[in-house]
Amino acid sequence: MTWRWAARSTMCLAAAAALTCGPATAPAAAVEPPAVPPGPPPAGPVAPPDPTEQKTVCAVPGVRPGTDFTIAPVAAQMLRYQDAWAYSRGAGQKIAVIDTGVNRNARLPALEPGGDYVSGTDGLSDCDAHGTLVAGILAAQPSPDDAFAGVAPDAAILSIRQNSLSFAVKGGSAQWDPNAVSSGAGPAGYGSTRTLALAVVRAVDLGATVLNLSELACAPVSVGIDDAELGRAVRYAFERNVVVVAAAGNVDERGACRVQNVSADPNLPAETAWSTVQTLASPAWFDDYVLTVGALSPHGEPSDFSLRGPWVDVAAPGEHAVSLSPDGVGLVNGIQGQQGLAPVNGTSYAAPYVAGLAALVRARFPELTAAQVMERIERTARTPESGPNIATGHGAIDPVAALTATLPGEPAARGAGTPIAPPPAPDPASTAARDTAFAVAGACVAAMVFGGAMTAAYRRRNTLPRNES
Repeated sequence: MTWRWAARSTMCLAAAAALTCGPATAPAAAVEPPAVPPGPPPAGPVAPPDPTEQKTVCAVPGVRPGTDFTIAPVAAQMLRYQDAWAYSRGAGQKIAVIDTGVNRNARLPALEPGGDYVSGTDGLSDCDAHGTLVAGILAAQPSPDDAFAGVAPDAAILSIRQNSLSFAVKGGSAQWDPNAVSSGAGPAGYGSTRTLALAVVRAVDLGATVLNLSELACAPVSVGIDDAELGRAVRYAFERNVVVVAAAGNVDERGACRVQNVSADPNLPAETAWSTVQTLASPAWFDDYVLTVGALSPHGEPSDFSLRGPWVDVAAPGEHAVSLSPDGVGLVNGIQGQQGLAPVNGTSYAAPYVAGLAALVRARFPELTAAQVMERIERTARTPESGPNIATGHGAIDPVAALTATLPGEPAARGAGTPIAPPPAPDPASTAARDTAFAVAGACVAAMVFGGAMTAAYRRRNTLPRNES
């Protein structure tokens, strides 16, 4: 394929904070959307490909001073996803968290082990805290003690550990891995595009209906990513009617995504925007098969750290996240940094809001295919007045609209017009901020047609996989 380049198999990523491997200084090569030829999915044992050992102490998130968990988190106020529970709570859905593992927690009663590609556990061990935070945003049960709850509290969580900053090859020294996968800003840990691909296939085979991938590989265009197996894995998931949601990635000079993708015109059509790409992110860029999520600030603006790209489909809150404590007691909202407890920020925490919404939609509209679920989430998002762009895609997700809108051209689903119960009355103080979203969701069909036409140039060319040979 013409989009391939000679140096594609050598990606430069940091595997430890002490090591650096800067992006190539050569001019960026032209890049096109990645093609995924048909073929069998990758296969291999559910185990780390190398003997590993823990190299660092486990992460200990905390509670930032002045926190009041009886006040709804910023994300819940922005998205009002608890209003969407009048229509769906995600019952019958299984969301795979392919991450750093998930620790057991009383507020995750439907937590299932899926295996471990980092160490010898069953997947229900999280030394990094990252996977547990993601799982809490996805499906934590409400509690009378606080105002936090996951987006889809009736969904099950399948945990597969695929990545960890705390583990490394046994007896090995810190070195960069050309196929490293990171679950956040900063250096990558143990885990690769190969094991991520295996984990995706395993999740599908274990019955997951939604996959949350809050981790990725990142590299300059001039270097490339060896992700052919990962491409086949996400295509395998899509073709088996599984919704794959991926984080866009975090720009950080210490990590893999070091250079922001910028464009003189952020509203360029996708076909043109690909020519401006400087940094690749995988699996986020497999746009035919993945719903990619950018991060928003508490003010609804694109987060500065959120990696841009023509593959970004929608956006969700990605700053000041709140979630379950990895020790199983209470909540946390801080990550230990050089200046003390820093807010929990990242596209990693934006993705589960979208994956949780996908579970709500799947439970509400069981007849919809994975492609139709992805399209419904895009078409009901709150698109900026300037139109879709490389920072937030179609815009901020709108859970209530995604569960109630009638979309032209979409096949009727059983019960599509019958809510489980009347939705709660909106808070008058927040009504103005949501007038536009509810008008789009509940007004005339003509308005939705107009919205669809406006974004047509930016949408996927096909909602079904390409028929390639």
